[in-house]
Amino acid sequence: MGIPLIDLTGALHTGAPRGADVAAALRQACMGPGFFYVVNHGVPQELIVRQFALVQQFFDLPLAEKEAISLHHSPSMRGYESLGGQTLDEGARPDLKESFYCGLDYAADHPYVQRGYHSYGSNQWPVQLPALGDQCRAYIAAMQQLALRLMQLMALSLGLPEDYFDHTHANPMLTLRLLRYPPHPEGADALTFGAGEHTDWGAITLLAQDRHGGLEVKLPSGEWTAATPVEGALVVNLGDMIPRWTNGLYRSNPHRVRNVHSGGAPRHSIPFFYTPDYEARVAPVATCVPEGEAPRFDPCTVGEHLQAMYRKTYGLADSKAAAVMA
Repeated sequence: MGIPLIDLTGALHTGAPRGADVAAALRQACMGPGFFYVVNHGVPQELIVRQFALVQQFFDLPLAEKEAISLHHSPSMRGYESLGGQTLDEGARPDLKESFYCGLDYAADHPYVQRGYHSYGSNQWPVQLPALGDQCRAYIAAMQQLALRLMQLMALSLGLPEDYFDHTHANPMLTLRLLRYPPHPEGADALTFGAGEHTDWGAITLLAQDRHGGLEVKLPSGEWTAATPVEGALVVNLGDMIPRWTNGLYRSNPHRVRNVHSGGAPRHSIPFFYTPDYEARVAPVATCVPEGEAPRFDPCTVGEHLQAMYRKTYGLADSKAAAVMA
């Protein structure tokens, strides 16, 4: 089993003629590796090219200018994170990557901002790179449109109405992350990664990666396989929210990054994380629960799911997890 490629031609709009065919291919991918490539996805290639150009320009800025907009200055966790600032696999060394987080701008008087919900708020932008803000907003808008369509196709793949998940999109949690991985150190031990083994916590992730590759996916068999870059394709993977919605039918498989194929150059990638409205309800859908059996997961909200993931990952008490997520 590898990572399948799904062509979205004729399936990008509600009621599109190839919707059912694409949904069937998506079902197979989601029951297996939980990863797939999409081509003819509707996101303009020139938009992606401009995004990568600005990613490189941002990370080329002096460290002091990047640190001036550290995410630690932001109540909504938007901004720059320095090399080694995250450890995705607690059994490994700190991740060899630096990153920048941004997302939808939510005004200070928005109810979710007032309630202190995690990741709802405003962005920080580098004054030395004024084009970055508008470019990221355009990129987020394009990726959001694709993510919502993929959620509709996922509904079809589960034997549900195409608009089944539409009501969960009112105030979504959207995070765009810009990443730079330095070359993998020579002689590095087995605990050194650009990004350690992990699963994503939300619904779906859309990844644009440069030509160097380095992303590795753990298949259900336990074997690791490379998600080799495919020209014109985005990599899509499921987050932990989808197994919960599908009663475990669809998989959120672990993945990691090692920048070992770039010939000594840095690797750049741009993941877009789509998570529905913080207050949306998540419960196993009826088509995934066999008759006479109880669901494997209790109903919860998106926010409660994320709090549970913080507890699981960091061993936090309920009150502390809620505080972190707020």
